[in-house]
Amino acid sequence: MEAFLISTGIVALAEIGDKTQLLAFILAAKFRKPLPIIAGILVATIANHAFAGALGAWITSLVAPGTMRWVLGLSFIAMAVWTLIPDQMDDDEAGLARYGVFGTTLIAFFLAEMGDKTQVATVALAAQYQAVVAVVAGTTLGMMIANVPAVLLGDRIANRIPVRVVHAIAAAIFAVLGVATLLGAGSSLGF
Repeated sequence: MEAFLISTGIVALAEIGDKTQLLAFILAAKFRKPLPIIAGILVATIANHAFAGALGAWITSLVAPGTMRWVLGLSFIAMAVWTLIPDQMDDDEAGLARYGVFGTTLIAFFLAEMGDKTQVATVALAAQYQAVVAVVAGTTLGMMIANVPAVLLGDRIANRIPVRVVHAIAAAIFAVLGVATLLGAGSSLGF
């Protein structure tokens, strides 16, 4: 349950102001059909984060526990820094309208998540907790918590969320996880 809850919270906070959330705003404004957009986000996130979770589990099987502790700890600290860097939307990702609302959202979100903060976080969390299903379910729920309101409420909430504060909170959580991992908080898990 810890892996699920931590994964949900970290990704929900990290996703605020992220380029995929900006993409959700753009798609909502362009198509004005929230259900296929939400379905596209869900399917793209499950596929992307399942791959990331499997990668995290695979990396764990290759790396010695002591080394993994340092890799994970430093990865979480790097994620804290990366979270403080604002994302910008690429024009290419919003120009896929020929595939319909669901298809455009699916393709755009899947591509936008490749190498994104939340995908990297999913890899690290899956490696940390060795609970791929719980982590993928948590990170997917976190993505939906951040992006569904963006789709449903769009511009009405975009200017009311203090993105810097949310990013600072997410960065602090990543930093705490990193330091805790480096100090051996995961020793009961073999790290």
